[in-house]
Amino acid sequence: MTENRKLLEVYRKLWSNRQLEVSGDDMQTLLGAIKIDLQDEMTHPRLRKNTEQKFFSAVKRISMSTLGNQEKMSLIDLHIKVYEEIKQST
Repeated sequence: MTENRKLLEVYRKLWSNRQLEVSGDDMQTLLGAIKIDLQDEMTHPRLRKNTEQKFFSAVKRISMSTLGNQEKMSLIDLHIKVYEEIKQST
């Protein structure tokens, strides 16, 4: 199992109710899922939280989880990367 596949599986454990269909590349699937989460796209538009709130919630959820420290850091790093990309595009 590749490192990207492992991270995708870890992400699925944290957000067990999410459907993540892998379309070609595990890393692109994971980054896309993080972007959707940070932009709160699964929530009705009137109830959406802003990107900062979603980022904080995601990092808190990851850090409070029972994952190993390396897995936590890898997921948090990916969230930071996606968060910065979102902020640069707005």
